[in-house]
Amino acid sequence: MKALNFLFKTDNDVSTFLLRVLLGVVFFPHGAQKVLGWFGGYGFSGTMGFFTGMLHVPALFAFLAIAAEFAGAIALILGLFTRVAALGIAANMLVAVAMVHWQYGLFMNWAGNQKGEGFEFHLLAIGVAVVLIIRGGGKWAADTAIENSLRATALERAAA
Repeated sequence: MKALNFLFKTDNDVSTFLLRVLLGVVFFPHGAQKVLGWFGGYGFSGTMGFFTGMLHVPALFAFLAIAAEFAGAIALILGLFTRVAALGIAANMLVAVAMVHWQYGLFMNWAGNQKGEGFEFHLLAIGVAVVLIIRGGGKWAADTAIENSLRATALERAAA
């Protein structure tokens, strides 16, 4: 039960709320590209085909990566399962750096002089995700309602 309480516990801080919503808003279009084909994306089947065919990612991990960006972004915006959503996005970014972006160095390809994008964006996303994993969803997170419900249930059991 303590692990479940930790999962939903949050610091009720506005700055954590801002980080949570910002990370969710930034990742939602990326997830929508992969799931819905919005914003110039290939949709679910196209993205699965790219991950499994071109990158040779096993189908389960490809699905989890897509889910982490789409469902994880929505969960972050709502503050629901914040730590799980942030962990999924951090894992996605670590894998993206290791498999694709590491070879291009730190810097993004702003001027178009490199063959690919560096990993500075990924590093920032990982940093924000780690803060959310440590501190929770912040103020106005749905996790707070779940935590309060768990606490009330525990108190009722203790009283009985």
